Amino acid sequence: MSSPDERRDAIAQAAARARGCGRCPQLAATRTQVVFGSGDPDADLLVVADAPGREEDERGVPLLGRPRRVLDELLRETGIDPAAVWTTTALLCRPPDNRDPAPAELERCRAHLLAQVELVAPRVVCTLGTVATRVVRGVAEPILRVHGRTEVVELAGRRVRVLPVLHPAAALYRPQTLELLRRDLARLPGLLALPLPEQPRPVVVPPAAPLPPVAPDPAAGPPPDGQLGLF
Repeated sequence: MSSPDERRDAIAQAAARARGCGRCPQLAATRTQVVFGSGDPDADLLVVADAPGREEDERGVPLLGRPRRVLDELLRETGIDPAAVWTTTALLCRPPDNRDPAPAELERCRAHLLAQVELVAPRVVCTLGTVATRVVRGVAEPILRVHGRTEVVELAGRRVRVLPVLHPAAALYRPQTLELLRRDLARLPGLLALPLPEQPRPVVVPPAAPLPPVAPDPAAGPPPDGQLGLF
């Protein structure tokens, strides 16, 4: 985007497209509304949660309630202003009865996530929990195996650093889990201070060479009278 206003317009258009999405008929029939991302559209940090719950579905805002308060508190401890973060979810519609998202639903919704990554253009993506981490990384591994391990991932043609962490909901009642989450999130300021990873080179398609002129076939003779020789 060449200007902040153009970026905001493009994000608003992406949100409108998402709100009209019907790729998952069951989710479209049971949702209250599509929960698009929210926050600072110029954010260097983009946070991806798993799927909306009841409150998010009602208010249209991702990651609310106690998990959000835990995350915001831990971000402030690192010196990051939660208002300067863009937050979204791997699935933009609440699954009925808060069931786990189906793999096909996550795959169909991934285009909406990639659109947000492309438009916000973050330096770092932080994934909360197993589902969000699998969608962003494209690899199914338990979050307890990969949390705190940074890697470079290409998303929407852009290479960014991805930091998987435990979901703050898992830290509500377990002090040990809360400390793991605090330790992993403490890495964010250092990651944000790093230069961007080397970006993929744009694919340059050379112009097509002009077709050589077609020489007339002497054996064919002249075209019949009244025809232009096009057929």
